[in-house]
Amino acid sequence: MNQTTTTPPLDWLLAAEEPWVRYWTRRDLGGRAADDPDVIAAHQATLGHAGVQTLLAELADWPGPPLKRHNDAKHPLHKLAALAEFGLTADEAALQPIITRILACQSAEGAFTVSLQVAERYGGDGQPHLLWMLCDAPVTLYALLAFGLGGDPRVRQGLDHLLGLVRDNGWPCAAAADYGGFRGPGRKSDPCPYATLVVLRAISRAPDLVESAQASAGVEALLNHWAIRQERKLYLFGIGTDFHKPKYPLVWYDILHLTDVLSRFPQARGDDRFREMLAALMAQADDAGRFTARSMYRAWAGWDFADKKAPSPTITGVAWRTCQRAEAGL
Repeated sequence: MNQTTTTPPLDWLLAAEEPWVRYWTRRDLGGRAADDPDVIAAHQATLGHAGVQTLLAELADWPGPPLKRHNDAKHPLHKLAALAEFGLTADEAALQPIITRILACQSAEGAFTVSLQVAERYGGDGQPHLLWMLCDAPVTLYALLAFGLGGDPRVRQGLDHLLGLVRDNGWPCAAAADYGGFRGPGRKSDPCPYATLVVLRAISRAPDLVESAQASAGVEALLNHWAIRQERKLYLFGIGTDFHKPKYPLVWYDILHLTDVLSRFPQARGDDRFREMLAALMAQADDAGRFTARSMYRAWAGWDFADKKAPSPTITGVAWRTCQRAEAGL
């Protein structure tokens, strides 16, 4: 990033065709209140956007097709999280039947399930089942909390379940008891970076837990992973060239996702390891402060963030929102 570029390109973001970007820019970067007419207008435009309408239609038969790999960006799980990022709430009429279906998919343990199809070579039977793993249940929970359902006892039960799985060094690889004690390819004593990341993403939407002991353990685990990035991977998650490429939506373990989540926690914002990580992200802006996707999910072709040739208002908005959140917290 050009060293003189220390402020977001607000005029460019406010002129974006993507209404959720205009919504973020007014609300998060501009500090406008939720009842500000311009914020309301941007929100209404988001609801009416053709892409958002398509996402809502695709989620109508939740849980939908089985999840076969957790970084499948076209799966309903990640489309749900994208709608939460775009600012939709439980008050939206089009979202309410989807939420009803999601809440009906809660396990006895408290975690929200998705249709999982696990190959035999990974200990499954190759058939879809309603199950949960610690790399999917928190994503659903994040969306429910972001939609404003933190007071629903079913959502709180799901949150309590996640909190109960934490260890001193973050969250491990874990799955439903029905899955026979599955554990991914890593040291049993290590935290799973991705599971820890998505649990923290959910916790960030629960204000009473942002400074909890559980959150602190997770934040430290991710900051430590950054610190040891040249020494070893954790559960096959490395921090190398691909990690550093800005990419949206926030599906997997990469720099945009990690900095966005960590910036929501006071413990991380002043930490030198986080500041180094954030600097590595912000250095990728052009001289006008805009970000271009350096990697993309082909399932989202046609969206501004799935274009490696032109600056993305969405990625730019997320990056500057993260930066501003971090700076405001110091």
